[in-house]
Amino acid sequence: MDNKRIIEINGIKLEVDLSTAKRIDEFKVGDNVKVLRGSGTSCEIHAGVIVQFVNFKELPTIQIAIFKQDYWGTKIEFINFNSKTDGIEIMSCSEHELRLEKFSVLDKFNLEIQKKQDEAAELIAKRDWFEKYFAKYFEKQV
Repeated sequence: MDNKRIIEINGIKLEVDLSTAKRIDEFKVGDNVKVLRGSGTSCEIHAGVIVQFVNFKELPTIQIAIFKQDYWGTKIEFINFNSKTDGIEIMSCSEHELRLEKFSVLDKFNLEIQKKQDEAAELIAKRDWFEKYFAKYFEKQV
């Protein structure tokens, strides 16, 4: 009896011996993943986390939150990964691989928070100065 079968996963055809087949990747909500985005020389690797599995009848989808970092800060972006997704690959990622990434992302968020708090403090100081020094002018108008 022939136990081999050809299956297709996200456009990749594999010949699988069903008598010895093992599942390599199992994902669950909250798992850390690495996301390869792009092709050729314009590839980027992002840290991500699986947000949810959406079991659409026609196109089951995995929603992944990725963390994009650059010099100016960190952004969270969502990717919908399914059999029609082009230019994106995902792989599981162990916790120790992302430990430094986690602290880096948190540091970037903390820097952005501090920057916004400084901007708010500056605006409050300008408003208070305006009220103090221009109040006399507006009192004369009334």
